[in-house]
Amino acid sequence: MSDDTGWDGLDRRHFITAAIGASAALAATDPANAQAPAASRGTAYTGDVIDGKKVISALNIDDLEPGKKHALFFRGVETTTGQNWHVSTMVAKGARPGKRVALVSGVHGDEISPVRMIQTVMERLNPAEMSGSVLAVFDVSRPAMEGMARRWPNQGRGVDLIDMNREWPGNENGLTAASRHAGMLFNRLLRPNSDYAIDFHTSTTGIDMTSLHIARMDIPDVRAMAELFPIDQIFDNPAYPGTLANACIDVGIPAFTPEIGAARILDHDMIALFVEGTMNVLKLHKIIAGPMGRTGKDSGLFIGNSGHGVFATRGGFVEFLIELNDKVTAGQKVAVQRNAFGEVVAEYSSGVDGKVAAYRNDATSEPGNMILTVLYNRPAPDGIDPMPE
Repeated sequence: MSDDTGWDGLDRRHFITAAIGASAALAATDPANAQAPAASRGTAYTGDVIDGKKVISALNIDDLEPGKKHALFFRGVETTTGQNWHVSTMVAKGARPGKRVALVSGVHGDEISPVRMIQTVMERLNPAEMSGSVLAVFDVSRPAMEGMARRWPNQGRGVDLIDMNREWPGNENGLTAASRHAGMLFNRLLRPNSDYAIDFHTSTTGIDMTSLHIARMDIPDVRAMAELFPIDQIFDNPAYPGTLANACIDVGIPAFTPEIGAARILDHDMIALFVEGTMNVLKLHKIIAGPMGRTGKDSGLFIGNSGHGVFATRGGFVEFLIELNDKVTAGQKVAVQRNAFGEVVAEYSSGVDGKVAAYRNDATSEPGNMILTVLYNRPAPDGIDPMPE
């Protein structure tokens, strides 16, 4: 994100936000300025209907008829023209009581495979044979998705680009529309209706990624779910503050973040792996019946706790000498870079032993871009390691 920097490196937006934070907090306590309070006691219908689907501003799954699928629109934050961003939501409510699992996609607007992955899971569910419920939220960051862009284009001072997966749990009286939208969804839709949550992503635009989770494997319930996917790798790390998975964990909802390959495309082969794993999770929690499919035991799952980034030092055309999920060793050459004449201007090597988790899928690179990430293990990781979530 291209935030302005200055004043000895202090982000000006953060400086200004901090300076007005106290007055904003006071304004938020004023009933005249506050949005409607978080509602978790009952489903609130606005009275609107869009494409035959009722619009809600709060959801309580207990209010819905059992043994059916319910397609709804959740009314999110207002747009600059006074309309609302409506989030596509579906509930498969079982005929019998049981656990509640939330499946989320669209937190980043350029991540498309997760949408189809969740659609496929919902298509396969028969609520008449289920216990508990599955809550599907397809398109969290509507304005970002409309532009096939990673970040929410917030109309603040010009246009600020806000990463929604640094905003959770949000604030219904926050300083940006993105923060308020996150707060509304978290307080009124996700938190009241979830015992477990899975927030599906892909890599960012310009980066391809192997089948991977970001998951806190020290949490037993998270480990139990994450290992049920027949994927290549798990990044065992809390990752970034403000992610939806971390916000869920903070309120007692075990959650993690699958990454379904590259952005902007439908990768059907990879989608199938995550459908199989998600159905396994629903079987684990006895929401659906049936034998387990393939799991991480079948796919040779590699778990690492750190990401080693290889960054471009020159500009030019990048040629990789490895593939995703390849095993690499420290000092192994992984890429070369050429200028327009075909002359080699840089060679790149891995600094660690591990497996290739992600690499740049644009053929060119400016200096400073991450061109490759290797997942590996080190004794005591501290802080956030590079992983193109």
